[in-house]
Amino acid sequence: MPSTRKDDQKAALDVAAWMFNIVTSVGVIIVNKALLAAYGFTFATTLTGLHVVATTLMTLILKRLGYIQCSQLPFSELLKYVLFANFSIVGMNVSLMWNSIAKLSMIPVSCYLEIVLDNVRYSRGTKQSVLVVLLGVAICTVTDVSVNGKGFIAAFIAVWSTSLQQYHVHFLQRKHSIGSFNLLGHTAPPQAASLLFVGPFMDYWLTDKRVDMYNYTHTSKLSLTFLLFVILSCTIAVGTNISQFICIGTFTAVSFQVLGHMKTILILTVGFLFFGKEGLNLQGVLGMIVAVIGMIWYGHVSPLPGGKERHQSLSNYGPEKDDRLIKSNKLDDEV
Repeated sequence: MPSTRKDDQKAALDVAAWMFNIVTSVGVIIVNKALLAAYGFTFATTLTGLHVVATTLMTLILKRLGYIQCSQLPFSELLKYVLFANFSIVGMNVSLMWNSIAKLSMIPVSCYLEIVLDNVRYSRGTKQSVLVVLLGVAICTVTDVSVNGKGFIAAFIAVWSTSLQQYHVHFLQRKHSIGSFNLLGHTAPPQAASLLFVGPFMDYWLTDKRVDMYNYTHTSKLSLTFLLFVILSCTIAVGTNISQFICIGTFTAVSFQVLGHMKTILILTVGFLFFGKEGLNLQGVLGMIVAVIGMIWYGHVSPLPGGKERHQSLSNYGPEKDDRLIKSNKLDDEV
């Protein structure tokens, strides 16, 4: 009975983390679009840097409260992660301007990384469910499959850097036996500093506008409202970042990508509620249905024996490290 109760509690916490990530991800997109539409704030990379600054402040608070323990992360591992994460942000911002192929390539690349680096093997049912999800998302979102040279390069960088970043979130927690909050405490400060440095230059390259020349003082009322929107965007993004590390650390990058496409469906639904038929059409509805069927199928077959198995790839780190990781993850569950 006690073990059953613990399993139920863990399942409830896992579901809560997934839902929190989905809701905050959609929420931050809505707020960011409001910043763009109402105030013409087009500096996406700089805004992401502010998001990570807010996340850094939250990790400092969690450390003071005792939820983040002292731990070590090699500088080389930290540097690799920050590079992957920053290339992911910049690559996605650039890629989405030119084509919509990148979002469909994320799951296959994440699967490839797990197969090659973690020696993971997928059952036929798991592979088929992933294909169904990809088909549904393609029907929903892909309107132009033509890719020029610049678009291909941007999509290639975005897909591989994002896949590697999400893979490392799970890999580093297992390898170094640290929880999601501890890892976020290591990675957020250098990522925030680097994005605030690089962000204005990237935004100028993408938009031909300088963030320091933006009119922040429209009127006293408007500037206050603008500031509140920025604070709201940063606050929601903190929840997105924390829940992402918890979800990927608990599961894998592939599961995060597959079930994470629920965000795409919610974004399309919100677009329909706000914009009517312009936000969603019959093709979109059909794609949503197919994607949801694939997600349900994946959720059923992936946990089954043989559905998705790792063949002794990380056992070299020792069972004692796995025990410490479990203890560290318990701190995440308590928050």
